[in-house]
Amino acid sequence: MFGIGLPEMAVILIVLLFIFGPSRLPQIGKSLGGAISGFKNAINEDKTPDKIEKS
Repeated sequence: MFGIGLPEMAVILIVLLFIFGPSRLPQIGKSLGGAISGFKNAINEDKTPDKIEKS
C-alpha cells in the first residue's frame, strides 16, 4: 500500500491524534470512509453498461 508499513501508519496516527485530538478522530475517519466509498461507487457506475431504454 504505497510503501507504507505498520510503523509508518502508527506514526501517522499519532500525529493525527496530536493535531485533531481523540474526540474528533472517529468523526474524521467516518467522513473519510464515506468519501472513499462514494468515490468507489462512482467508479463502479462508469464500468456498468448503460441501461437500454425501451421505446
